[in-house]
Amino acid sequence: MSTRVMPTPTPEPLNPDRAWAAVQSRCPAADLVYAVVTTGVFCRPTCPSRRPNRANVLFFPRAEAALREGFRPCRRCRPLDRHADATLIERLSAALRLDRPVTLAELARLAGPAVSPFTVQRTFQRVLGVTPAQYQRQRRAASFRRELRAGSAPVTKTPPAGHPRRGITDAIYHAGYSGPGRAYENSQLGMPPGQFRAGGRDARIGHVTAACPLGRLLVAATERGLCSVILGDSDRELVAQLRAQFPRAQIHPNPQLRPILRQVLAQFTPHPAALDLPLDLRATAFQMRVWEALRRIPRGETRSYAEIARSVGNPKAVRAVAAACSANRIAVVIPCHRVIGSDGSLTGYRWGVSRKKKLLHLEGAKPAPKAGKARSGIELG
Repeated sequence: MSTRVMPTPTPEPLNPDRAWAAVQSRCPAADLVYAVVTTGVFCRPTCPSRRPNRANVLFFPRAEAALREGFRPCRRCRPLDRHADATLIERLSAALRLDRPVTLAELARLAGPAVSPFTVQRTFQRVLGVTPAQYQRQRRAASFRRELRAGSAPVTKTPPAGHPRRGITDAIYHAGYSGPGRAYENSQLGMPPGQFRAGGRDARIGHVTAACPLGRLLVAATERGLCSVILGDSDRELVAQLRAQFPRAQIHPNPQLRPILRQVLAQFTPHPAALDLPLDLRATAFQMRVWEALRRIPRGETRSYAEIARSVGNPKAVRAVAAACSANRIAVVIPCHRVIGSDGSLTGYRWGVSRKKKLLHLEGAKPAPKAGKARSGIELG
């Protein structure tokens, strides 16, 4: 009697986009390693080292696979071992439920008798860049978005098993929100859930342009608030940038936005009025914290990327702060131009370093004192 040999199942290949997202977010639950071809080193996604250039990265499901390809393990995150912080955060993040807040004291008890709530908070911020409460809000918001997407498919007579069509109200409560108000306030959709559910295809964005001391200025807004302020050389260029930001939205001129335009233009004058504008922004919790810190920088003053990182409770997140600055879509309103290199250099700016220099001059900012050699690679602003 012959014995039938069952074939060994082939592991599911890694999705490069999802793997790269896990590396960028330092996801502790990601079961993979990434290797950098320019250094010959491979790491876990939670490695505290700076993020490499995406073009130089390869992904492997196991550390052994990276070793077979000739890469050597990182000395910081020790991918051949189980990183203690990553293990702890993976265990604690699984305890952050969607249906109710989980306190730091509860997480500390789960972590062990020698772990304090302060240690839990600090470890979360070191590994993930956010606090446990912010991580829980992100999970709830992500669950809400998944629920909306799950209900976005066309209705069939018999829905596929295990994939019930959910309405917006179902999605709100299934994601753990106490009601629509909390969902709309905290989900960071950047648009009403119905529009998000349709992929943003029905979002209407109006815009208006004008001359300013830095060339041409475009202000754009949804019905919820200001969503984009762009600097450029021509109206055609500005509108093209707006369409690139919102490829599925209905873009149209809207002269009724001129009162908002006047408020933004006033920022180029010696004595601008305080901005009082509703904002419609899409961002991660970390980006929001950075942008709030930028808005607290007084006119005429500057801060370094390192100072902003310290102000948001994550001193090592200098490059993440630079990335959050570069993701800012509303020029002048969120004053990312007030962030400079540690050596006083202007580094980069989404709308051009020359405009950044002129903006700081208009605001009367004085050159920052030299603080030694700046960290290389920070080119975003």
